[in-house]
Amino acid sequence: MARALAAGEPGAFERFVEHFRSKIFHYSWLMCGQPEDAEEVAQETLLKVFQNFDQLREPQHVRAWIFRIAKNACLMQRRKSVFAPEHQVSVEELPPASEIVSAAELPDDELQRSEVRAVLHQVIAELPPAYRSVVLLRDIEQLSTEETAQILDLTEEAVKTRLHRARAAMRQKLDCYLRNRCIDIEPIASPRPIGEGAWEELRAAWRQSGDLGHCPPVCKRLA
Repeated sequence: MARALAAGEPGAFERFVEHFRSKIFHYSWLMCGQPEDAEEVAQETLLKVFQNFDQLREPQHVRAWIFRIAKNACLMQRRKSVFAPEHQVSVEELPPASEIVSAAELPDDELQRSEVRAVLHQVIAELPPAYRSVVLLRDIEQLSTEETAQILDLTEEAVKTRLHRARAAMRQKLDCYLRNRCIDIEPIASPRPIGEGAWEELRAAWRQSGDLGHCPPVCKRLA
């Protein structure tokens, strides 16, 4: 997708925005906690992506590069958001590594049900942020351990440890729900359609990159 954008393929800009805006929104919603914050993070992330597109050295790793930008934007948004929680659950409240079951993967057949997907989102949202981010990048976005470690400035071993402990905590809560319906389900948020003003802001950032020599001449045709 990054190569198509850089090559100036017809419709590549719009496809790029719509694809990554949705992914960034859902990551930011579960990290920031509110759709309003997630939409701001998605727009700010995409602006930075287009303004710094020349820094993308390996197009095949565009997702990891974008999520690193999104992570930083989300941290900034959480600091200034009126929705920021006053208290975060401590990582010590998660089960220790010795209690992790080896088969921590969630059953595929259950995840196909929309109700369980909503519960899964709820369970992820209740994880401490340090563990939540690892789950989102590894299990939801399917990034590699190496990419996740680079995005979060962690060692690969730390990523593996946090992922195992987070999966164990999630499995306990999912089992509780499936057996006792002990979790109140909240609807999964979706981004609102992107407005013309936001589209134009992104086009302007991409055109400016072209003026500075950071992207192909096609940038200038996005008028």
